[in-house]
Amino acid sequence: MPIPDDVTGQEIDRSVRQELMSLPKTLAEDVAKNLVMVAKLLDEDPERAYAYSRTALRLASRVGAVREAAGFAAYGVAKYGEALNDFRAAKRMTGSTHLWPIMADCERGIGRPERALAMAGEPEVKQLDRAGQVEMRLVAAGARRDLGQPEAAVVTLQSSELGSTAVHPWTARLRYAYADALLAVGRESEARDWFAKALEADQGGTTNASDRLAELDGIEFVDALDPDQADED
Repeated sequence: MPIPDDVTGQEIDRSVRQELMSLPKTLAEDVAKNLVMVAKLLDEDPERAYAYSRTALRLASRVGAVREAAGFAAYGVAKYGEALNDFRAAKRMTGSTHLWPIMADCERGIGRPERALAMAGEPEVKQLDRAGQVEMRLVAAGARRDLGQPEAAVVTLQSSELGSTAVHPWTARLRYAYADALLAVGRESEARDWFAKALEADQGGTTNASDRLAELDGIEFVDALDPDQADED
């Protein structure tokens, strides 16, 4: 995969550079450049990010940061089995538990929600920071819904973090998930309130809470540039 001339490899985090110091210098530079491309493309072009991650993996499969990046790239293109293997390898290499929630979500992705639920009760969860524990709660609630247990999903999301008025990076997603879970069990009025709370906290536009609110309120947006909709007016 071609690397743009302006990508030097120095853009990666210092901790990743330190991991790459175990490699010969030229190899480390090549791996670093591919990891930079993975990070740059992960959101906008996940297929290309995945391709760069495979190159990095081929060059340095025994580096934890490389396995982690490869896992996120595979996850981004819904290759959940591959992602899980890479995350497991990264966890073995680094000893860190921060990947535990996304590993559980990979279990959901490959059709094993019961395994994701089991992981939510493992000792690793207690080692997660607050954001990681919220993420684990979101995954567990999703697993409950996968198993046809929508009421249990609602209960799973009820927590001190949900009731807090403070806004954190994960607040909007937690409130949104709770609103969606409430809607799934027919508690529409409460769901509307929580979609509104999610929108209040969604400073980065990470959810479509505004669209869900409009849908509940019966508001239909018309695209003025759509000739088919214009003809219907």
